[in-house]
Amino acid sequence: TEASRTAAPGLRVEVRVGRLDPHLKLAPCAQVQPYLPAGTRLWGAARIGLRCTEGATRWNVFLPVTVSVFGPGLVATSAVPAGTVLGPEHLAAGEVDLAARAGSVPTDRELVLGRTLARPLATGDALRSGDLRPRMWFAAGDTVRIVAGGSGWHIRGEGQALGPGVEGQAVRVRTESGRIISGMAVADRQVEVAL
Repeated sequence: TEASRTAAPGLRVEVRVGRLDPHLKLAPCAQVQPYLPAGTRLWGAARIGLRCTEGATRWNVFLPVTVSVFGPGLVATSAVPAGTVLGPEHLAAGEVDLAARAGSVPTDRELVLGRTLARPLATGDALRSGDLRPRMWFAAGDTVRIVAGGSGWHIRGEGQALGPGVEGQAVRVRTESGRIISGMAVADRQVEVAL
């Protein structure tokens, strides 16, 4: 069974209900209660519990469901091998199943052009953030800007990177005063320090 309905603007939801094992022999039941097992998210492949609350024999089974959430994303226009630097010819806008795999789905082609694929994509595959190799913002020994701030204030300085600045990873930096601090590589030759 399949149901389709509109969710948030620009999104479409489809729910496909699977089947119970046909070899299952369930006793008659006057009252079946559906429930979500603890920790279950109705996103992608999931299951719904069904339990007999009024019957000669109480039973509990799980019904498989697949929840697909379709929205805008980028899809491969042809097969693209891992290690490819993405160009405009590799991607097109399309509707993708956001719940099919983990990872965010980029929608702005300009933000992913020039990035390198970490895994191959087949024609029509949706591009996920995890399909891209992390950016290398700077090398060990490079001079970097150090940025720290809070609500209404910012501190800026410079330092020398003690390791490579890989997107989203911590890196140590020696400040102009010789102090060593840790921060996150966030942009070209820029480290953000949390205070």
